[in-house]
Parts: sequence; C-alpha cells; structure tokens
Amino acid sequence: MAQFQKISLFLLRVSLGWLIFYAGIDALTTPGWSAAGYLKGAKTFVGFYQWLLQPSILPTINFVNEWALTLLGVSLILGVFIKFSAPLGALLMLLYYFPILQFPYPSAHSFIVDEHIIYAVALLVLASLRSGDVWGLGKKFG
Repeated sequence: MAQFQKISLFLLRVSLGWLIFYAGIDALTTPGWSAAGYLKGAKTFVGFYQWLLQPSILPTINFVNEWALTLLGVSLILGVFIKFSAPLGALLMLLYYFPILQFPYPSAHSFIVDEHIIYAVALLVLASLRSGDVWGLGKKFG
C-alpha cells in the first residue's frame, strides 16, 4: 500500500473513530440522556422503534447505544478489532438512519443518502481494508 493511501486510511479511521467516540462519551456523561426522543420521532419502521421505547427495554437500548458508540470509537482510534466492530457500527448507523427516513428524504438536505449511510459505508471500507493494521494495533490485537 502506498504511503498516501496509508495516511488517508489512517486519517479516515482515526477521525471517524473520534467522531463516534465523542458521541458515545457525550451520551455517557450527559445526565438523563436517553434515546427516547430520537425513537419517538421514527418515521420508518415505527412499530419497531416504538417497541424499543417500552420501559422494560429502553434502559437497555440507552446502555447499548452509549457503550456501542464509545467502544466503536476506541476500536477505530486504536485500530483494534476493526473486522468485528466496524460492521456492527455500520449496522448501528442503519438503525440511526431508518427512524429519520421519510423516504426518500432522510433530511431536508438529503436524498436517500445522508451522513449515516456515509458512516456505514466508511466503516465497511475500514473493515475490508484491514485499516487497523495501518498504524494501529490491528496486527497485534486483531
């Protein structure tokens, strides 16, 4: 792999990792943070997202959401377990995408594709190119 490709892959991995890590830490450290507001506004698969709002389920959804983002960010920043974490992160991004999708507009400034789709694709690229091996701990820890 050429040096420019390594630099680009490293920068993509670490910058996306930081973005996701910060979102997780922000959720973890914000008192009373909950995914409820996001889930209540679901426009697609409304029944599924309303089901996640049940009082017996929502605390688990909040916990998984906060820690999935935080740990995915750590994985990307350090370059460890990317083959496992990045596809799961892509799935998480799709779970964020569908509630806001009022087909074909996920937002006022998007047509079908929004940042969640870009993040999901970038995560899959990072996994497929073994990005953790490029200036990360991927060779040592997977």
